[in-house]
Amino acid sequence: MVAKFNLISYFLSSLFSPPTWFVFIFSFYRIRDMTRLLSFLLFLLFSNFSHPSSSSSSSSCKQTCGEKTVPHPFGFSMGCRIQLNCSDSTSTISIGEFAINNFTSDCIILDVPHSCNRSIEKAASLFSDNYAITSQNNLIVTDCEETTKYSSSCLQHSPAASCANGQLLCLDEGPGYDFFRKENVTDADCKSFVSSQYKNNYQVIELNWWVEGGCDLCSDNTQCRIRSMNRKDVVTCSCNQGYNGDGFKAGNSCSEKNSSHCTYISGNCSLKSRIAVLIGGVVAGALLMGCLTFVFWLVKRRSAFSRGRKKARELISEASSSIPHYSYKEIERATDGFSDKNQIGIGAYGTVYYGKLDNYNDQLVAIKKLRNNDADSMEQVINEIKVVSSVSHPHLVRLLGCCIENGERILVYEYMPNGTLSQHLQRDKKLVLPWTVRLNIAADTAKAIAHLHSSVNPPIYHRDIKSSNILLNYKFESKVADFGLSRMVVTDFSHVSTAPQGTPGYVDPQYHQNFQLSDKSDVYSFGVVLVEMITAMKAVDFSRQKSEVNLAALAIEKIGKGCLEEIIDPYLESNKDSWTLSSINKVVELAFRCLAFHRDMRPTMMEVADELEQIRLCGWPDSDGTIALSTNSSFRSIPGKIGPLNITKSMDEKECISSQKSSPSSDSLLGTKVR
Repeated sequence: MVAKFNLISYFLSSLFSPPTWFVFIFSFYRIRDMTRLLSFLLFLLFSNFSHPSSSSSSSSCKQTCGEKTVPHPFGFSMGCRIQLNCSDSTSTISIGEFAINNFTSDCIILDVPHSCNRSIEKAASLFSDNYAITSQNNLIVTDCEETTKYSSSCLQHSPAASCANGQLLCLDEGPGYDFFRKENVTDADCKSFVSSQYKNNYQVIELNWWVEGGCDLCSDNTQCRIRSMNRKDVVTCSCNQGYNGDGFKAGNSCSEKNSSHCTYISGNCSLKSRIAVLIGGVVAGALLMGCLTFVFWLVKRRSAFSRGRKKARELISEASSSIPHYSYKEIERATDGFSDKNQIGIGAYGTVYYGKLDNYNDQLVAIKKLRNNDADSMEQVINEIKVVSSVSHPHLVRLLGCCIENGERILVYEYMPNGTLSQHLQRDKKLVLPWTVRLNIAADTAKAIAHLHSSVNPPIYHRDIKSSNILLNYKFESKVADFGLSRMVVTDFSHVSTAPQGTPGYVDPQYHQNFQLSDKSDVYSFGVVLVEMITAMKAVDFSRQKSEVNLAALAIEKIGKGCLEEIIDPYLESNKDSWTLSSINKVVELAFRCLAFHRDMRPTMMEVADELEQIRLCGWPDSDGTIALSTNSSFRSIPGKIGPLNITKSMDEKECISSQKSSPSSDSLLGTKVR
């Protein structure tokens, strides 16, 4: 009798509905044997599961759409904090007419396919009390009354080429705002909302989401972010590192990864778990059926795996017989399961990790995992293997292997410990490169690109020269990387007709205008890199004034007005000696010629490399007429200095003095003189 009472007490404590308690107590005295008691308890459990308490937030919110489940606070019924649209037949989740691509702890990414006839009023569905469009987006609009109010800077690589009902333009929120204001979108004088741009991606849009309330909505082991929206406190909750969940008390909270601390008697198991214990016989039968299904799936998977690996080897063999192919397990082991700790960079096309492969004597390698697993990404991988394996140069990054397996496209490169030139120029690394090091990097990079253009048959046009594709080794020597967009060209033609590809801010404007790719397209991109080295400014920066967003245009304007000193990186100390001032002046002049609009006005990469080599190796006369080389420089960091860097004089003084006579005066572009 005591055992019966204890068992009944346990179930009473786990059931929350008062009507259920009443039915249970009323029926208990009519139950005479244990078999009937257990049957009744099973009925109660199912009743409580089917008619949950109204105090549970999840009971009144439907969170499944077909085969998909969304996290709290999202759902598809009136009881949900953030209500979304659902098409059960296709498992499509959307806001308005825009399908949701992904959720994060504070963002929603939606697809905005190109449509010339979509009313601007459709954008109203992207605003609510719980979400709004972030200012990192650009809305692509058309059919505008006053086109001069908008720019077209976001359209360089948009697949939305044109619309019959008007010119495509970019609508942004402008500086000072984290989100678009709804009235600035719906009340704009443009009639059509064609598409959108988020960072470097087109036809997607980013929304931030939140719920009204404070940090008391968040569970333990979370990060609570609270802010004010429309004079109300709103909050987002995200789990700390090492925890999984949605972060809300009303959701599934945050629990340790791979942890399982559920105990039946303590009552902290879910209701589904308690039901599973009581119907163990059914589970045992299902388990047997599941085992048979798993064996069948495993055999089928191994067969598909073997076919995929064989096909991958054939594709790689066609591209190059010298590049080894690694298994996915080897790559996974080398990166510690693609651990975040091993991550060294995220780019437009994928994520880069460092790791150690067994056959490289535990030397570090860089492993690039491409984001998209479609036909285009496969074409890029095969193209890169074909290009990199066909050239060899000390300033071109070496491809050590690849993996095309399990639907993944992975490339293995030599490891470059000092990151990218861009990271140093933007101070992501706490090391400031002095002018002598930047000049070395420029000269070596130019040699590598000139080698691709002039010493390889057929010539190779890189098409994506930028500071983030220039890697630095232990000695801060540069190597050009990322040949996924490169093209081998027939030497009988001066250009190749192809759709423009590359990175905004670096793309040759004439190539973008007439779709004609030439070696001078790489020259233009390299000219932008030279300006980056001199100014330490980003090639495209929307935080600058609209007229100064594009660095190439800004530099050309400043040079034309004789005001370049306004944008020179102060860390270069251009006035510290005559050699520094004169060499910066020469590089500025060279960059100016590289950025000429018409490609025929630009020098070849071989000419660029020769000029930079001459500037690098040549001393400049001091006021007393002697030749002075900048023999000592030091890396400047924040704070402190690191080691000296020496430049070796390998040109005789006569040659240096001769080359100087044909150079512009030291103040011709910078507007200053060393005293």
